[in-house]
Amino acid sequence: MNQEKIAIITGVSRLKGIGAAICKELAMSGYHIFYTYWTEYDQQMPWSIDLDEPSALKKELLKNGVQVSYMELDLIQADAADRLLHEVTVQLGCPDILINNAAYSTSNDFSTVTSEELDKHYMVNVRATTLLSSKFALVFNKKSGGRIINLTSGQFQGPMPGELAYATTKGAVDALTITLSAELAPLGITVNAINPGPTDTGWMTEEIKNELITMFPFGRIGEPRDVARTIKFLVSEEAAWITGQIIHSEGGFKR
Repeated sequence: MNQEKIAIITGVSRLKGIGAAICKELAMSGYHIFYTYWTEYDQQMPWSIDLDEPSALKKELLKNGVQVSYMELDLIQADAADRLLHEVTVQLGCPDILINNAAYSTSNDFSTVTSEELDKHYMVNVRATTLLSSKFALVFNKKSGGRIINLTSGQFQGPMPGELAYATTKGAVDALTITLSAELAPLGITVNAINPGPTDTGWMTEEIKNELITMFPFGRIGEPRDVARTIKFLVSEEAAWITGQIIHSEGGFKR
């Protein structure tokens, strides 16, 4: 049992997404769940979103006998971290786990990137992740067992042409993870980042799948539950000695 541990997961809009898979794995293991979503962003993306997906996920998670709450939250807003930690504390209690899964991503390269797009990538991928981690650490009131997991995308594994702003800001998350892990260790909090590699969350066309599958030695595309299971381990007591790591949980993917 997880002694009533509370986990925050950001960026949980779609039932096919990594965020939802994380929520399911942790709920099945007895963690109480608080997740955020932002409909406006997902509606602008090619995959879109059904408006009832966040509430449908809650119904599914409640079947595990855990407490579940959620809120719609625009992480671009400067007060997002304060609002989120306040709601979690009021509705469920002091959180034990923070999983920074939310990300902002649009296609751009050196010839098309704009200051506006750079700012949006920075505010979600770097600023919100940093501030949420900071606020989480400040309210954490136990001697050990705290966990922060940042989702990254393997920026230092190789280039990502056409995703200049995303690659730049996600690369900063790796640096944040390493320094923050040293700062928060005395508080009993581990900090790690995980790169799930190319994952089929509904955005892949058949053409993309056929191109990618040859790069996976297991002969299949990564699925959301793959990274969710790795995260389930990283937040457990068995992973208490792992911190400051960038873990590439991507099935041996070869670029």
